[in-house]
Amino acid sequence: MSFGKFLFIPFYIALLAASMMVLDIYKEPTLRHYLPWISFQAWAMYFLAGCTLKGGGKVMLGYLGGAVASVAIMELAPLLESWGLGNAAWPVAVFVVVIPVISAERVPGLNFVPSWFVGAGVYFALITFSASEKLPILNNLPKWDKYLQAGLYLMVSCAIGQAYGIVTVFIRKRYEGMAKGPGKGKAK
Repeated sequence: MSFGKFLFIPFYIALLAASMMVLDIYKEPTLRHYLPWISFQAWAMYFLAGCTLKGGGKVMLGYLGGAVASVAIMELAPLLESWGLGNAAWPVAVFVVVIPVISAERVPGLNFVPSWFVGAGVYFALITFSASEKLPILNNLPKWDKYLQAGLYLMVSCAIGQAYGIVTVFIRKRYEGMAKGPGKGKAK
């Protein structure tokens, strides 16, 4: 494909990216749990998972699993601190929780472990932001409500990122097929 024909691809992906920002401007009231920074990296995870619906499903399950693992760590560490582990409580909590997370590698549907780690990292970021006043909607909530709200932000935004991945691949395949011209085969 010539560079001139190729230019359509970055152009429409840039339009998709811009539309994600427009979606953020007009998200109220239906998408109030949408955060574009989560959707952007979830969009990239769709590609890392193989650009398939099955891979996108694994990303979604991994993000959910990462959130559950994060809550497990946040609940286990204070318990370990109360048992006298002091500064070792958080590393021990992480150690204990990472064992079943890595074991998910052996479970079909849950075996895209990178999404667990990204999901957990994003979830921890949401909880951290709420503690630092950067995500005020989570402030002053009881602990379990905060966990739930952070999970909703994570999963709604991840789903939007997965939808953008699906649209990106669909349009690109269709365009590449058309750009090859009639009778020249389908795009990969």
